[in-house]
Amino acid sequence: MDKVAVLIPCYNESITIEKVVRDYRRVLPEAVIYVYDNNSTDGTDRIARDAGAIVRYEYRQGKGNVIRSMFRDIEAQCYLMIDGDDTYPAEDAPQMIDLVLNKGVDMVIGDRLSSTYFTENKRPFHNSGNLVVRGLINRLFRSNVKDIMTGYRAFSRLFVKSFPVLSKGFEIETEMTIHALDKNFLLEEVPVSYRDRPTGSESKLNTVSDGVKVLKTIMNLFRDYKPLLFFTTLSVICVISALALFIPVLLEYFATGLVLRFPTLIVSGVLATIGILLWICGLILHVTVKKHRQLYEILLNQISIGR
Repeated sequence: MDKVAVLIPCYNESITIEKVVRDYRRVLPEAVIYVYDNNSTDGTDRIARDAGAIVRYEYRQGKGNVIRSMFRDIEAQCYLMIDGDDTYPAEDAPQMIDLVLNKGVDMVIGDRLSSTYFTENKRPFHNSGNLVVRGLINRLFRSNVKDIMTGYRAFSRLFVKSFPVLSKGFEIETEMTIHALDKNFLLEEVPVSYRDRPTGSESKLNTVSDGVKVLKTIMNLFRDYKPLLFFTTLSVICVISALALFIPVLLEYFATGLVLRFPTLIVSGVLATIGILLWICGLILHVTVKKHRQLYEILLNQISIGR
């Protein structure tokens, strides 16, 4: 088992991968560096191998698929995940690793947003997108995480071997953060330097489509992790709508003794029924999620015993 494994998912990063591997080999000489090539066509794998990394391949496209294979294949006491685009200086890595190995932190988040991200990043929609995602998750999960979508993280073996990777693409970081918050893992954030990609290196992110995927992931995870709050919110919307339709009909009945708008009355009744059913669904799923958390704690104990 490696003491420290540096995990670098890569797709067409030939311009930067050599520098990234050499920088982390210099700062972390005891670490084993793994580059997982995700169908690159520009020789990223050859360059990484020549620089001293162990190169493996993931043929299912998407960062989530790469992380899934990395977490499953590699055995280590501490895992450091970085991007292959040379946007994260290696000098912050020892502090992050120390928190995992010596303090028992389960996930260390490299916080770009508290340092140089907003001045270095040249894509304004990415800046605003990070703020929107951070605000949503912190409000929904009552947390105070400063950088939700950073690709610079360190993990304990317990987190890596118990994390169910469901996302296939760049929304994987959001999924990691929500999972850690929900399962009460020990999190710490370390402000890290961030620099924009060098000239000639292009981001694989599409601001609109990947942003929509991230927002969809947040809502799906909100539904899955907090079903009572999610379905109660929908239930309240339905019940309020039902009352808004029903009250005028009721007032007309008191005034005239007649029900003059039967379609409106029927629609209000249907909405009220849907609202009640949604609340019942949320209550049932809440019990199921609570039982799942209990089983997950048992799984964590078994993984700890097996270390």
